[in-house]
Amino acid sequence: MMSQAELLTTMSTKRVNEEIVSVENEQITKKVKLEEENADNEKKYPKKKVVLLLAYSGKGYYGMQRNAGNSQFRTIEDELVSALIKSGCIPENHGDEMKKMSFQRCARTDKGVSAAGQVVSLKLRLIEDIIENINKHLPAQIRVLGFKRVTQGFNSKNNCDARTYSYMLPTVAFAPKDYDTQKSAAFRLDPETLNRVNLLFSLYKGTHNFHNFTSQKSPQDPSARRYITEMSCEEPFLSGESEFAVITVRGQSFMLHQIRKMIGLVIAVIKGYAKEEVLERSWGHEKVDVPRAPGLGLVLERVHFDRYNQRFGGDGLHQRLDWDAEEESIKGFKKAHIYPSIVDTESEERSMISWMASLPIHDYEASAADRREKDQKQENYVGNESD
Repeated sequence: MMSQAELLTTMSTKRVNEEIVSVENEQITKKVKLEEENADNEKKYPKKKVVLLLAYSGKGYYGMQRNAGNSQFRTIEDELVSALIKSGCIPENHGDEMKKMSFQRCARTDKGVSAAGQVVSLKLRLIEDIIENINKHLPAQIRVLGFKRVTQGFNSKNNCDARTYSYMLPTVAFAPKDYDTQKSAAFRLDPETLNRVNLLFSLYKGTHNFHNFTSQKSPQDPSARRYITEMSCEEPFLSGESEFAVITVRGQSFMLHQIRKMIGLVIAVIKGYAKEEVLERSWGHEKVDVPRAPGLGLVLERVHFDRYNQRFGGDGLHQRLDWDAEEESIKGFKKAHIYPSIVDTESEERSMISWMASLPIHDYEASAADRREKDQKQENYVGNESD
């Protein structure tokens, strides 16, 4: 006969086993129910290949691209995927494996960088009031502004012909190097300097070897050659007491840091730290020390699908990938979320003023060997920002 202790142990073990079986059965039931719901949803809302037009203020986010399983560094795609699941546009298991929904972003934007015209392609369920339902689950600084059906083989990155970025900055960036930055709000950009700025920006147009405008790219690497079609600075305007201006650049594609370094080098020339010939030299095989402007102010404005529109836009079956109908929504979002964030952050953190203090540290005549001893000093100013 069992002792009382053995009997209690047996009964306890039996109870635990029953509880385990109960939990397992409950999990199986939930799984079957979820699969049935997914199957019903698939019948009711079949998945189709679409593009979403996204606008977002990048402040507080670690870029666009999702790092699955890393909740410490929140990204724009983390918020988007969560909203897609909550709205019923994709099954929950697609959140961890984005390949299941054929997800592709048109352009990767990095920490703090905003977008007014980002486009992502993916397969999702065509639920009712799709834009409204997704936006219900997004924070105010991220919005889906447009939605269109595309061909099954469409890939927003591979089908993109060109990208247009803007960079909003305080015009004191173009002030002479001996200008008192304590009076930055009082600075006004004169027409002669603006003309010179645009003359320098125009030199970037065409195909050049931009190996000096990114990281870890050799002059012999064919991918360092990039084609720029437009680059200019618009007329300045006042925001509060300070004057700002917007630089616009359009190219086929851009490498890491490229736009910020293109702007940084022109600022260094305008301020008198470097000679104009440094631009031509930077496209050669020699290593040139190119300063990188702050990430604040960089905005992905628009992505272009000219070849896709020529092939499918007029066939009567597919929609053209332009966003003229959404233009007012785009402008409204920039006015409400992107521009105020840039102006307020610059006012609070003075990132451009702080960065300008690093310009004398760069040696614009230096060879690659001369630069090594300066790298640590420069890191104290530029930190770990990326565009």
